[in-house]
This record gives sequence, structure tokens and C-alpha cells, in this order.
Amino acid sequence: MPGKNTKIIATVGPASADENTLRALAESGADVFRLNFSHGTHDDHRAVYQRIRAVEERLGRPIGVLIDLQGPKLRLGTFAEGGVTLARGDRIRFDLDPTPGNAQRVAIPHPEIIAAVGPGHVLLVDDGKMRLQVVAKDEGVLEMEALTDGRLSDRKGVNVPDVALPLSALTAKDRRDLAFGLELGIDWVALSFVQRAEDIAEARALIGDKALLMAKIEKPSAMVELEQIIALADGIMVARGDLGVELPPEDVPGLQKRIVRLCRRAGKPVVVATQMLESMISAPAPTRAEASDVATAVFDGADAVMLSAETASGKYPADALAMMSRIIARTEADPLQRQLMEAVGADPKGNTTDAIGTAIRAVAATLPLSATVAFTASGSTALRIAHQRPRSPILGLTPSQSVARRLCVVWGVRSRRSVEACAVEEIVNVALEHCRAEGLTAPGQAVVVTAGVPFGTPGSTNLLRLAWPEGDITAADTEGEIPSRGSGFSREGAATGATPSIRG
Repeated sequence: MPGKNTKIIATVGPASADENTLRALAESGADVFRLNFSHGTHDDHRAVYQRIRAVEERLGRPIGVLIDLQGPKLRLGTFAEGGVTLARGDRIRFDLDPTPGNAQRVAIPHPEIIAAVGPGHVLLVDDGKMRLQVVAKDEGVLEMEALTDGRLSDRKGVNVPDVALPLSALTAKDRRDLAFGLELGIDWVALSFVQRAEDIAEARALIGDKALLMAKIEKPSAMVELEQIIALADGIMVARGDLGVELPPEDVPGLQKRIVRLCRRAGKPVVVATQMLESMISAPAPTRAEASDVATAVFDGADAVMLSAETASGKYPADALAMMSRIIARTEADPLQRQLMEAVGADPKGNTTDAIGTAIRAVAATLPLSATVAFTASGSTALRIAHQRPRSPILGLTPSQSVARRLCVVWGVRSRRSVEACAVEEIVNVALEHCRAEGLTAPGQAVVVTAGVPFGTPGSTNLLRLAWPEGDITAADTEGEIPSRGSGFSREGAATGATPSIRG
């Protein structure tokens, strides 16, 4: 959707997997498509990926693809009669015996859970519909007491909110899915079940530079190491569904704001996800509360918002996408939105890239700007400028198609593949040409052009130039002698304070 800064991630599923629907979603404002590897086969996902790339080709603009790994799934065993009903105060044993259960006992085939918890810890079953507390523990056995009335049935999911489990975020299935996705050429990997910073390092070792890594914050234990996780990941997803199961619902809004604020300050893309327009799974319009929920993420300056079942399995996928686009556009047009968004900003690093980003804000306060054009080999320049949240549209020009696709999740950036320029006058002409093609020029309004000298060197952004579409190019160049330290969204870059970049 022309003009919106907040990006939209749309989940693909049975309701949206055909090429016509994918194109309708993209035309309505989808910037990134999410492939949920909790469902479907590799052949299914390969076919969808190929259709997305066909849509990208037809529309003539980059589209990002994010794969969402399933992560460990903790479940009860089975019951001889399919399930049992418990009243508050009833007791039942959880053990490792695979024999079908009854009202006295049932299997919990996860020795890690039994090892990690003890008396007083609470286990949540079936998305928190049943709450049970550990009252006693023996070798391989947990004595549980029901805290709520309800039913336990076959293979229901188990959440353990009180402790960090000694489990990797990557199962054998996840590793196979990850290898498959990287072979396809996907752009982002969403990592589920993140509990600690080491989970990011483990996934990074497998991904390398082939894609960017987005950590899903859905476990209370992740909040303990949140700042370290943000530093090591390339982006963050606020996965409010599971987070809201393991934490009291009243805690989630404040945590969402805290996560968004920390990501904004760190200059890392942040996505707000789960149940944003949930009623549109079955209804043609959202509730007013859902519209306010989307708007809240936009007011806070989140990079992107996400649709899950609304587009994957709902009755109105295109309508849900169009509605989210309209909510974003209306919210961004509200003068209050910029005031609230600017209450938090990215902490500038000690390098020329951030100095130029700050300079662009100052220029925008002095001159009317129609666009900011960032020439970027790695994506770093466009990313850092975006996290200054300038008032003018950002056009990210890169010779790398993969970098262009990865930038699709970043606030305000219209990424396009462009020829690699070799001289200042050439980059100005290329910038103006792209601005005209995108409808980003206006009489009397300047275009800011940023790049790195020497050209094509990642992390060397040190030039700012003003140009007018009429061809009157000013001498307002600023060229630094010391290149900025861009080393990508790598663990090492975060540790040294280097400028984050989107690796090509």
C-alpha cells in the first residue's frame, strides 16, 4: 500500500496459498509472507515460495519471505478414554509411563519437565485452560493438583512458565526445516521457544549469512535476558499468543511496550504479532478493540504487524489485509502518532552512519524533503536511517536482491534493486530517477541522498547530498574520513557496538 511506513507480515495457509490470493494480499499491502512450518510439507512450502516469487516478479518490487520454525512441542500423553474431567483440588500423577492414562495418572513424555520443576511450580495445559500445581515430586513422577475445573485430553499442549527448561530451541524437525528453507532462499528465520541468549547463538551457527534471524519472545524466561537476546538477534517478534498463555493477560500489554521500546533504542526491527484482527477469521470486519490493538503498535513505532490465522485459514484473508492497511494509514496520518513514536528513538552509535541519520532529521526540520535515498550494499544505511524515523519516505537502493527483500520488514523503507553507482553525480542521477519512478518527487522539495565512499563498501556511509528533481544539485555534501563500523547483525557486531546491517 503506497505511503504506509509500518510493514505487514501475512501468514500463508490454505486460505491464501494460491497465486491470485497472494497477489491480492501483496497489492493490499503485504510486505512479507510468513510460512508457518508447524503445518504443511516441504513440497507445500516450496510451491508457495515459488508462487510468492512469481507475484514479486509481476509486481516489480521485492517481497520478503519469513519461515517460522515450530520449536519444541510439549504435550501430555494419551488417555484410555480420550480424557478425564477434573475439579479444583483433584489430584493426578504425571509420569513417564507411556501407558494410556486415567483419572489417577497420565504420561508427560518429557523428562526435562520433571527434572526442572518442583513443588509450587505451575503447569498449564491446553493453552492455559487447565492449571495444575506440583505438590510433590518423586523420581520420574509429579504429583499434581488441579487449580481450575476442566478437562485433560489426549496430546494437549503443556506450558511451563515458571522455569527455563533444559531444551534447545531447535528440534531435529526444526533443523531439517531450517536447512530446507535456507536452500529455498528465504530471507528471515523466526526462532520459536527462545529462552536464553544461547538459543540465538545456536541458531546463528546454523544460519550463517544465508538469512536473518528473528527471535520470537513468547517465554517468560526470555524476558530475563531480553536485552542480550535483542543484541544478538537481527530482529524481534512479540509473540503475544504463547506469551499470554504463560503470563497473566494483564502483563502482556506492558511487556509489549517494553520490548518495542528496547528494540527501537537498539535499532533492531520489531514485529508485533498474534490475534491482531482475530475476529476476521470468521467475520468480514474486526472489533473496535482489535482496530485499537493494531493502532497501538503503530503509535509505538513498531516496524511491522502480523496477521496469522486471519490470512492463513480465515474466510476473509484479503479483507483482513486491506483492513490492517487502512488502520495503519489512518493511524500514521494522526499527528499524535509521530509525537508518541518520537518519544523513543534509536540510541545513536559513534559512527558516521548514525551521524548522517541524525543530520537527516535536522535537514528535514529545516527544508521540505520529498524522500531520503539510501544507497546500501549491506542494508545497514537504510536500517539505521529508518530507526531515526524520518518524516520523509526512505528509498533503499541496493545491488543485492536478497538485501532488498530483507529490508521489506523495516519501518518506512521502500527497498529496490538498483545498479551499483561509482561516482557522486551518478548516484544523484540514479536516486532522482528512482524517486520519479516511485512518485516521490515534488516541486520545490529536496531529495536527500546518502551513500558510502568508496562506493560499494559495506558500513562506510559517510556522504549526504541534497538534490532537487529540477536538477539543481547543491554543494551540501558532507564526506567523512573515517568509515562507520558496519559488521552486520552478527553476534560480534552487537558485542562491539558496530552498526547493525542487513547482510547481502
